[in-house]
Amino acid sequence: MTEPRRNPIATVESLDYEGHGVAHVDGKTIFLDGALPFETVEYSSYRKKPTFENAQVTAVLTESFMRTKPKCVHFGVCGGCSLQHAEAGAQVAAKQRVMEENLARIGEVKPETLLTPIYGPTWGYRHRARLSARFVAKKGTVLVGFHEKRSSFIADMRSCEILPKKISDLLVPLRELVMQLSIRERMPQIELALGEHVDVLVLRIMDPISPADEELLKAFADQHTVQFWLQPKGPDTAYPFYPLDAPQLSYSLPEFGIVMPYKPTEFTQVNPHINRVLVGRAIRLLDPQPGERIADLFCGLGNFTLPIARRGATVVGIEGSQQLVERAIENAGKNGLADKTEFSVANLFEMTPEIMADLGHFDRMLIDPPRDGAMEVCKSIDPEHGPKRIVYVSCNPATLARDANVLVNVKGYKMKTAGVVNMFPHTGHVESMAWFEKE
Repeated sequence: MTEPRRNPIATVESLDYEGHGVAHVDGKTIFLDGALPFETVEYSSYRKKPTFENAQVTAVLTESFMRTKPKCVHFGVCGGCSLQHAEAGAQVAAKQRVMEENLARIGEVKPETLLTPIYGPTWGYRHRARLSARFVAKKGTVLVGFHEKRSSFIADMRSCEILPKKISDLLVPLRELVMQLSIRERMPQIELALGEHVDVLVLRIMDPISPADEELLKAFADQHTVQFWLQPKGPDTAYPFYPLDAPQLSYSLPEFGIVMPYKPTEFTQVNPHINRVLVGRAIRLLDPQPGERIADLFCGLGNFTLPIARRGATVVGIEGSQQLVERAIENAGKNGLADKTEFSVANLFEMTPEIMADLGHFDRMLIDPPRDGAMEVCKSIDPEHGPKRIVYVSCNPATLARDANVLVNVKGYKMKTAGVVNMFPHTGHVESMAWFEKE
């Protein structure tokens, strides 16, 4: 009797920047969901291209020392996490390796030293999240949660280990609440924003709610001590619904004596514990001095701007969102830093040397771009009269490496140090920070 045909076998070499195992078989690169370095696995491909394949592990023949038992019962189905099967310390080490490899391969740069990785709580850390909601007629129920892996379906979640326990415990009650609403088929999203004094749930409503819906929402808010906001259209249309006397949503940076109010649909970091450490390290690397003029590019609502100003420098914050700039101006005033800050709206993806020159001289610069990076900013820096020090905070190691190539190999900066920040434990997201110096 012949043995049943086995799936192909691969030996995993590393992790990529999304947390997939990487192997090579017959000249092809195989990206393996659920595989870890040093493992031998069987796999089944779900996407095949001439030079690479995406595959799912079907059996682990030799386990890595990095492997651990996932804590979440929904791991493997829910697409919210991809690395719970890897021990927490190994996740951080893998992300550091991804950053180093990107700097070497894409950027052709190497930092003189490596920073100690920043990491913190690995469970219950996520204070910002966007959950999908959907009435599933075939199941006769409403699902609330993240999407399944590689799918538009919503995972049938009853708990979430990366959300604070109070919010995880609300997933089933939220399903029951939405099921009772008249607009249950017209409410596709619930956005979470958890502050220090209030927890906000923003309901994306496609139709107005009924008086009966209003009573249901108020009773839920009272029972579970949350505040509901309603969002009829885009993020700018969100408004508080109940209770109206709830505290203002905010987070704090105690090291700098700063409190940052914000609206639930405005961008803030998802992990407030790590954000405090991140800001502290960035300011220490930047080392702002009283009397200096410093640029904070992609400044958002002032997460770095205000701490820099607290050190006595004058800070120019530039951001592409008018709404965030208005919030930054308000926050500077509330924290007594209006005289040390100035903010403006500009599309930093269209920066030119002429626009940069018009902004005037900066002694130091902090750059905190989105995933697309800051290529035009880096290209526009004057190599002779630009800032003597740049601290770059990145959420994408590939664009950090690309921009580092410009700063080091074109503009003449030294890459003094770099390191990862584990802002999103159990996911493949790699946040990092680098310091560049003109010597």
